[in-house]
Amino acid sequence: MELKCPYCGYTESKVVDSRSTEDNRAIRRRRECLSCKKRYTTYEKIEDLPILVIKKNNDREYFDRNKILNGLIKACQKRPVSRKQLENITDDVEKKINNKMVTEINSSDIGELVMKSLKEIDEVSYVRFASVYRQFKDINTFMEEIKNLISKK
Repeated sequence: MELKCPYCGYTESKVVDSRSTEDNRAIRRRRECLSCKKRYTTYEKIEDLPILVIKKNNDREYFDRNKILNGLIKACQKRPVSRKQLENITDDVEKKINNKMVTEINSSDIGELVMKSLKEIDEVSYVRFASVYRQFKDINTFMEEIKNLISKK
């Protein structure tokens, strides 16, 4: 497939300027058509492989980093954890998943990655997240997790 000028349809152009986008996920190129001399912008980005998350009931859904971030926000309500820290955890988890070069990942693996990072930042938020993620059945399993947390100090 050839890149065509959006104005005249000509297939040859020259790159006038190239720079990374703000999030460094793509390259923005200003081009000039060699026929009509008009300029236009193109973007070059790495094709993302869609990653499917295997849920506990074996359903599959597309990976959504916003679900991680929203879960972290809920776990960290009224805690001294900044939005930037939560976004950094989310970025780090997403990077680790992408680096595995897999097309499917268990939701439990994602939860473990999140908990490992959250544990280092705020233990109360960690226990909150773990209580939802691990679905503590009763107060005893909740206390067991807190004992484990204390014993590892």
